[in-house]
Amino acid sequence: MVTQLPDPIIIARRVGGVRLHTFISAYTQDNIANATHIIESENKLVLIDGQFLVPYALKFRAYADSLGKPIDRIYLSHRHPDHWFGLAAAFCDIPMYALAETIEFLKQDGATSLADHWKMGNLAPDSVPMPQEVVSAGEETIDGVRYVFDQVVDTEIDFLLTIALPDLGVIILQDLIYSGTHLYLTQTMEHWIKVLQKILLGDFDLFLAGHGVPADRNEVARNIEYLTVAMDAVGTGLVNDDFKHFMIAHYPERKCPAIFNIYMPRLFGNARQF
Repeated sequence: MVTQLPDPIIIARRVGGVRLHTFISAYTQDNIANATHIIESENKLVLIDGQFLVPYALKFRAYADSLGKPIDRIYLSHRHPDHWFGLAAAFCDIPMYALAETIEFLKQDGATSLADHWKMGNLAPDSVPMPQEVVSAGEETIDGVRYVFDQVVDTEIDFLLTIALPDLGVIILQDLIYSGTHLYLTQTMEHWIKVLQKILLGDFDLFLAGHGVPADRNEVARNIEYLTVAMDAVGTGLVNDDFKHFMIAHYPERKCPAIFNIYMPRLFGNARQF
């Protein structure tokens, strides 16, 4: 139950007339520090993801509105519900963009995913958002800011949209990295490591995560280490609570341990990938 909404705003970078805002939900209780972002340019706002729980989605929308510029669009990075539930709660009036595969998931399985979270009560939305616009790999300039879009497959999720702002030295990776929190692990950790290694070869120095604070190159490297340790632990036969206790003991500084209970039924069992 969310009882208090602390001030969750970080101004991640200022370059000329452009400001990057990161909005982070709580680390406390069973929250998993969802991070959503705003690219504020001279005349408009572009948002990335919509939060998970309704109170945070509404607070994120209120913060965006307080900037006094129109929201031009919102990009949904991938199909995990902690990134799209808030769209239905607070952003249905805003043009939504997503990968074709993410839109197809919402059409086919969004209602089932929402129903699976019935225990959340009024912390979950009452409908499934439907992005109207398909985004694919390529480049676009929006209000003077150059955006480079790419599709990454088989990492934390099967299809993930990344957004680079190369002239600002920034790349928005969302759940490709977790900043200061435990990761949501999948059976594709080896490929995930290779993707992160390639990203480290780029020219970016600020990495916006889907959970936790804006990150630097060191945090990307720490994600690679975390994935390597987890992959080795799974390879030795650790599963379920034994695996969880091992990872928490190995990384006591990382926050949001509730995420283990979300992904372990999928990593070690046959739970649906919703």
